[in-house]
Amino acid sequence: MTTLKGRQLDRSALDSLMRRRFFYTPTADIYGGVAGFYDYGPPGCSLQANIIETWRRHFVLEEDMLEVDSPMITPYAVLKASGHVERFCDFVVKDSVNGEILRADHVVEEAIEARLKGDKEARGEKIEAVKDAEKKKKKLKGKTDTEALRLDDAVVQEYNEVLAKIDNYDAAGLSELFTKYDIRNPSSKNKFNLPVYTQNLMFSVSIGAAQLPAYLRPETAQGQFLNFSKLLEFNQQSMPFASASIGKSGRNEISPRSGLLHYVDPEGGKKHNRFHEVADVKINLLDRHVQLAGKTDAISITLGDAVQTGAVDNETIGYFIARIQLFLTKIGLDPNKIRFREHMENEMGTPLVVRETRNEPLVVTEFVAETQKAKFGPRFKRDAKAVQSAIDQLTQDVKEKLSLELKEKSKITIDVPEVGDGKVELTPELIAIEQRTRTEHIRDYIPNVIEPSFGIGRIFYSLCEQVFWTREGAEERAVLSFPPAIAPTKVLLVPLSANPDFKPLIADLTKTLRRQGLSTRVDDSGASIGKRYSRNDELGTPLGITVDFQSLKDGTITLRDRDTTAQVRAGQDEIIEAVVRIVRGDETWIGVEARLPRFEGQDVE
Repeated sequence: MTTLKGRQLDRSALDSLMRRRFFYTPTADIYGGVAGFYDYGPPGCSLQANIIETWRRHFVLEEDMLEVDSPMITPYAVLKASGHVERFCDFVVKDSVNGEILRADHVVEEAIEARLKGDKEARGEKIEAVKDAEKKKKKLKGKTDTEALRLDDAVVQEYNEVLAKIDNYDAAGLSELFTKYDIRNPSSKNKFNLPVYTQNLMFSVSIGAAQLPAYLRPETAQGQFLNFSKLLEFNQQSMPFASASIGKSGRNEISPRSGLLHYVDPEGGKKHNRFHEVADVKINLLDRHVQLAGKTDAISITLGDAVQTGAVDNETIGYFIARIQLFLTKIGLDPNKIRFREHMENEMGTPLVVRETRNEPLVVTEFVAETQKAKFGPRFKRDAKAVQSAIDQLTQDVKEKLSLELKEKSKITIDVPEVGDGKVELTPELIAIEQRTRTEHIRDYIPNVIEPSFGIGRIFYSLCEQVFWTREGAEERAVLSFPPAIAPTKVLLVPLSANPDFKPLIADLTKTLRRQGLSTRVDDSGASIGKRYSRNDELGTPLGITVDFQSLKDGTITLRDRDTTAQVRAGQDEIIEAVVRIVRGDETWIGVEARLPRFEGQDVE
């Protein structure tokens, strides 16, 4: 990972800056803190709010989405029906001696990465810093030892293939890795009890005096799914449409998340009427076939080509991939550091049902199998449900064949694996199969649901990583180059000195800027003007206005750009206009510098 200026990222320096300037801090740190929990300070709250506001404008407003806000607590019945109670789990392993429980895939990942690092050291290769921000979250309590030991090339390749497929292993596959590579607890060096097992990720809670079981919602999508029929009605029964939600979800961590759902009629070909606007957008795509091959090489491809070749399934998915990339670049992320990974088959979700009136009635001729309830139940007793399920799953071709067989032989045999020897004989007194014609005025169908979901915390940290850099020759002078629209504070107001004559002008500028909806910060401390600028560069403030003695004479003020440190000087109205245009994205600093007089230094008296 590199900084904005292309140098190797020093994550410890970035983390120190973020904590020192109170972007975030460990929750309850005066009581020792809790791993994985953080409080946002003033700049962190502002940055998060600006990201969310940009998300809302980019998606909800521009895409005419229907926004839903639901409680964090979800009743047990909802998550039982959705399968979360049984399946919303991580794979974990338990230390055979001290009972410590760790996430299995993270243990494997860290152990193999340590061995690969040791191999590089043994070969005399340069060791890079940890690759991505997620490693900080995944870091285990104990330190995984790195031993400088050269590995066979085949073993290195095998390890890299395991890492590429780490998200696709099930419990049995992970258990096999622990045994095959003798992976142990990094802190205790003890072996783990195998096999790997699952642990549910949801926080359980109780509602009211009756102690009704419930959970903190694990995803923001639940409220949208539960209100689907109401959203469809609100949208005048018109498909397709999109909904959106933002809020906190609980997954053994509480983090703000935003979710979008786009509901598509599968018979509509999944076309999107605005796809032509994004067909030329390039993305880095890691498809499932590459992952299954044990590789992590993403391909750069336009979305038009990706849809045409089938790398992306359809135009609607392609459109939202493009909109996601455009959102991330709008808030300041580098498109070269954004990768879209296709989900593996074991990561797919589940859909809903839509009912609509057909424009024209549909006449359907089909074979229908009906059981004679009065005799069917007593005949099969507790196996009746399994037999009925097998009948319901018969295809039209099979029903047609069985209908003839029932007429000719007065009996048929169907496969029911759960009953006896797997074969069940049915006679005309138990079942009737005949061809019928019906007219459908209502169409029921399962819409395809596209869910672009974001973890705001991940975006927050990734953004800070990518906009962080230090000035050439002055490593202690760190800068966060947030885009002006995203920056926590838009304008720094700096009086040249503590002279009281500056205060009315600073107050007027503050009032004027805030009327424009721009956040300001006044630094009138006794530090040098250079230090005041530098410490606000650390906060990512894009613009600085300085009031000096010349300002008292002719009303002119200076405007400083954070990244270049260049300044221009003009009247207050011109400077305010330039600030507003830069923050709103109507002009860049290059344009301002070209039309306003350049300034080199302040008068000090």
